[in-house]
Amino acid sequence: MRPRSIAALAAIGAATLVLLPMQMAALRFLPGLAARIPRLWHRIALAALGIRVTVRGAPSANQPLFLVSNHISWTDIPVLGSLLPLSFIAKSEVSGWPGVGHLARMQRTVFVEREARSRTGRQAGEIAARLVEGDTMVLFAEGTTSDGNYIYPFRTALFGAAQQALRDSDAESVAIQPVAIAYVGLQGMPMGRYHRSLIAWPGDVALGPHLKGVLDEAAIDVIVSFGEAIVFDASTVRKSAARDAEASVRALFENALRTSSPVWRR
Repeated sequence: MRPRSIAALAAIGAATLVLLPMQMAALRFLPGLAARIPRLWHRIALAALGIRVTVRGAPSANQPLFLVSNHISWTDIPVLGSLLPLSFIAKSEVSGWPGVGHLARMQRTVFVEREARSRTGRQAGEIAARLVEGDTMVLFAEGTTSDGNYIYPFRTALFGAAQQALRDSDAESVAIQPVAIAYVGLQGMPMGRYHRSLIAWPGDVALGPHLKGVLDEAAIDVIVSFGEAIVFDASTVRKSAARDAEASVRALFENALRTSSPVWRR
């Protein structure tokens, strides 16, 4: 492993040792602070990994806020987590991953069994409860990671969380905001189809070797595009909202791949 990679891991490890006890205490006594500490950790992780984020658009100010994004790699987590206080919706297997599962729980991740259709209602209800509490939730709606060049069809089941949130609160609508993540640059050069596959993390690749590959590459540029929020109210059809969100994410994604000049860089 390269010296720079070792230094990056050391920086992430040090940040974890310092911030993890603070987060554990904040979750118990200071929930407002607990929403902000992970953002600091993600920012440190991105700096160590050499990932630079350009943001187009902005998160909606409306609440409840449900972010719906494409998914390419584990790096999507710190990329989005560095931008605003939020929590993720992840597959149940993540909860058992050594180290990673514990960190995910510290950010109050909701774990779901995507293939367990009989539990969809309960899982959507748990997400809805968090939305009603004021938490911004992130759904990777493809249900899997892509190769970074395409958007896969969105799964619609967990969009039911918006319906549940309306039933369980006084809110007249839920803001479903499309978000597109596009990896566009590597070491100062445009990232083509081949190099995007290097950052993509398919499920059959172990995390350790993929992490080493990202560390060795460094200097990765990513564009995060926030689209116009979809107003989900009592008259909205869940599957229609999912189709509209998918179309918006696809358009934002394709635009980011075509044009990579930054509007704002964190």
